[in-house]
Amino acid sequence: MLEILRDPNTQWILLGTLLLGLSSGVIGSFAYLRKQSLLGDTLAHAALPGICIVFMLTGVKSISFFLFGAAIAGMIAVFVINVVTKYSRIKQDTALGLVLSAFFGLGIVLLTQIQQSSYGNQSGLDKFLFGQTASMVMSDVYVMMAVSLILILACTLFFKEFKLLSFDPGFAKGIGLPVLLLDYIIMLLIVGAVVIGIQAVGVVLMAALLITPAVSARYWTERLSVMVVLSGIFGMLSGVVGTLLSAAVNNLPTGPLIVLSATVWFMFSLLFAPNRGVVAKLWRRVEAKRKYELIKKLEKQGAHHYE
Repeated sequence: MLEILRDPNTQWILLGTLLLGLSSGVIGSFAYLRKQSLLGDTLAHAALPGICIVFMLTGVKSISFFLFGAAIAGMIAVFVINVVTKYSRIKQDTALGLVLSAFFGLGIVLLTQIQQSSYGNQSGLDKFLFGQTASMVMSDVYVMMAVSLILILACTLFFKEFKLLSFDPGFAKGIGLPVLLLDYIIMLLIVGAVVIGIQAVGVVLMAALLITPAVSARYWTERLSVMVVLSGIFGMLSGVVGTLLSAAVNNLPTGPLIVLSATVWFMFSLLFAPNRGVVAKLWRRVEAKRKYELIKKLEKQGAHHYE
């Protein structure tokens, strides 16, 4: 393990996935509380046609161009979702499903067209389906670091507003907060997390990295501030463990291992969280049953003594 950690390439990848897990966990907490878990999945799948169109226009495999195309596609998806929900009777979850399938279908068509063209399989765009963490270089980590810090800073500055918007948007609107603007800011932050994550985890699995740490953190606390911090920690641990396992075992993809690591932390939280965990609930049930039987026994003994 020490030899693995001495490798400069592994160090950069480890730093990148750590920051990705941290920022995804933080912004994913608000998406989870606002019941927008499918939004991250939709935006991740919507990024694929943006990447393909940028490559078709430029003919260059540039991560910066790809990230720009993914961001534009994500913002278009957000706009379409809002228009559909505002001007029709379609609810948001249905609109998310429609946009997800339409954009991802378009992305697969464009990807197939690119691979059958003169570029051939040299494009490597199919790597964005499941991530290509091993190919990350220093410049990619710099971009990931900058966007992650912006996401964390934005969530810190707007924490009170996001908290109020998550739990009581009606009251937030009543006291004069720009609810629509705040809603767009949260969506743009999710777009940012998706954009920096698709290179490491891929469009298919990015939603898991947004939501799973937040769900895990929810089992441990009733306070939002603690939940956001724990979600970031679970995201960081998932990135670190998945990267180290991928580096230690050859031919194992990093992105899926990061998601599996996040799932392990979720299972641990589900079982052993102090108040909401399955073990704690079973223990309380056993204790309640024992106390009930003890009370019944004492009542029975008291009745015999009275007789």
